[in-house]
Amino acid sequence: MNQDLEKKLPIRPSRTKFYSNIGLIIAILISSAWFSGFNVFEIFANIRFAFRLLNSLFFPPAWDYADNVIGPLLETVQMAIVGSFVGAILAFPAAVLAANNFIKVKGLNTGMRLILNFFRTIPALVLASLFVAIFGIGSFAGIVALSIFSFGLISKMTYESIEAIDYGQVEAIISLGGNKMNVLRYAIIPQVLPQYMSYTLYAFEVNVRAAAVLGYVGAGGVGQTYQIWLDLRRFDRVGIIIMISFVAVLIIDFISSSIRRRLV
Repeated sequence: MNQDLEKKLPIRPSRTKFYSNIGLIIAILISSAWFSGFNVFEIFANIRFAFRLLNSLFFPPAWDYADNVIGPLLETVQMAIVGSFVGAILAFPAAVLAANNFIKVKGLNTGMRLILNFFRTIPALVLASLFVAIFGIGSFAGIVALSIFSFGLISKMTYESIEAIDYGQVEAIISLGGNKMNVLRYAIIPQVLPQYMSYTLYAFEVNVRAAAVLGYVGAGGVGQTYQIWLDLRRFDRVGIIIMISFVAVLIIDFISSSIRRRLV
């Protein structure tokens, strides 16, 4: 009886593998910090300068300049809206072509994924720099950059959602004589549309933050205002810009998150 009970008891896993993994992670962290020049003592050595800067930014901020922030901030939000909308429109057909359970042509699927991976590897700030050189200084260059950034982000998540659909609906439509367009309209779109809308809203949230810094390269928005007052070392005005931008981002995130929870 005791022998049977001992056989049924689970064998305690070896702790050697656990400690080896922990040691490996610690070694990677330390080596990465070493080669990247990170030094935690530098943080404590210069913390007084950080507090001095915070004091210049927020104690007190330039409340009299607050009205001048609204215009550039609205431009930033408008850039994010247009960039997200254009990117989402382009992303859906690209995602359909990249999904390997709809058009089962390996060369087409792989090629489209390579294109999407290429666009996702380029940061929005770099794209904005390129388009400022092409189109000139202004918000148009920022909108194009955000559109391409949104295209890469939304298409990646959308084609993964297409590949995760309930394929039983697809088989049912095919068994009734439906073609590819019928499958797309009645099986794929209804299943992925909530996620697709959620991804678009998420891209909009990301683009609001990204658009805020595109002005550093001349792509419009509140980033140009940041750059002007930082160059002039008017930290009190930079502080009020940060505060108003922070409140605006919080409101946008709250609204967008509420909508996304209802969609998914």
